[in-house]
Amino acid sequence: MTAPKLFANARLIDPLTGRDEQGGLLVHHGLIADLGPSVKADAAPDDTEIIDCQGRVLGPGLVDMRAFVGEPGAEHRETIATATQAAAAGGVTTLVCMPDTNPAIDDPAIVDFLLRRARDTGVVRILPAAALTRGLAGTEMTEVGLLKEAGAAAFTDGARSIRNAGIFRRILTYARDFDALVMHHTEDPDLVGSGVMNAGELSSRLGLPGRHTAAETIMLERDMRLVELTGCRYHAASVTCRASLDVIRRAKEMGLPVSCGATINHLSFNEGDIGDYRTFFKLSPPLRSEDDRQALVAAVAEGLIDVVVSDHNPQDVDQKRQPFAEAADGAIGVETMLIAGLRLVHAEMLSLAGLFAAMSARPSRRLGLAGGKLAKGAPADLVELDLGAPWVLDPAQLKSRSKNTPFDGARLQGRVTRTMVGGSIVHEASSA
Repeated sequence: MTAPKLFANARLIDPLTGRDEQGGLLVHHGLIADLGPSVKADAAPDDTEIIDCQGRVLGPGLVDMRAFVGEPGAEHRETIATATQAAAAGGVTTLVCMPDTNPAIDDPAIVDFLLRRARDTGVVRILPAAALTRGLAGTEMTEVGLLKEAGAAAFTDGARSIRNAGIFRRILTYARDFDALVMHHTEDPDLVGSGVMNAGELSSRLGLPGRHTAAETIMLERDMRLVELTGCRYHAASVTCRASLDVIRRAKEMGLPVSCGATINHLSFNEGDIGDYRTFFKLSPPLRSEDDRQALVAAVAEGLIDVVVSDHNPQDVDQKRQPFAEAADGAIGVETMLIAGLRLVHAEMLSLAGLFAAMSARPSRRLGLAGGKLAKGAPADLVELDLGAPWVLDPAQLKSRSKNTPFDGARLQGRVTRTMVGGSIVHEASSA
């Protein structure tokens, strides 16, 4: 039995209730026992460990709904141990790992393996997302019921879209019967073709084949029709353009059980950041125009975009040190997701509570988790944050095994000082 811990002199942020006040928070038996202005160090029991937050923010731990953790089969890029250490350093207390591993997460035994590995080597909560189709091939659906029983939190084919509408309709129907959440990557592979960046004037000037936003919106429109037909809970993994937001808005107005996410990279950068063929900015889906980026940020503030994800996709040096068209897609992001989001808060484009809602409260609710809030009886999954701390990002200091970050050398303001999972501190910055 561990002694109670009291976070004193904190700025408490709860996106569910709108709480934003100075006070304390008491943790006991892995749960939040009490919180508010009346919770102070001088009234705590004798055996309580006092943590003076010195006015720093204390909010619910983040839930990242889209991350690649490497195991099994790609441990040279990332492991559960390194991914969860990076998550803890970024204030992420729950990580949903993608199924595009080797072998793919398409069997209950692999789900069980991941959960055991996470228990043995991870420092934050790991929730496996199982494959929709066997081997991620898009042709034969997996056993959704057995996978969910084994512990799969959601179902997706990762960065692959299911092009066959008939197969996807059967998947949605089957998933509905098990109340399973389907998370789909919405890009028509036939329209994507060989495109490597956003289609437009810039791609023409750079001499790179483009990927048009229509590849996203056409697939998304199709999916909304199938959701209307089946009633399955559906989540668009990553929307990237203004036109997709119109599709999502219409679907929600119709009352369909849909939600959507956006990556922190698409909220932070636009196609111009590719500059002189910088491969750390080669993503899937690609970075879009500045107009699209601003539309995404406004949609997060409005709540139309439900969640913000890291889309953490570690790649080794050999895969990124290539000509732009040949380099692998993806960037790491679980450690920088919250801090990058603070840029939008400092620019007054998004409130701090809105940021926590998109990174903690709403993903928790979509996944059916008990966290994502500061409330009595809720899990003590917490992040302490120094909003004003300035620093320059050095990739060598990041905890991820790979270092392919688009924030290389970026000047940032704000730093995670402590992270707690289930009442245990799993990350503590040296300056905390």
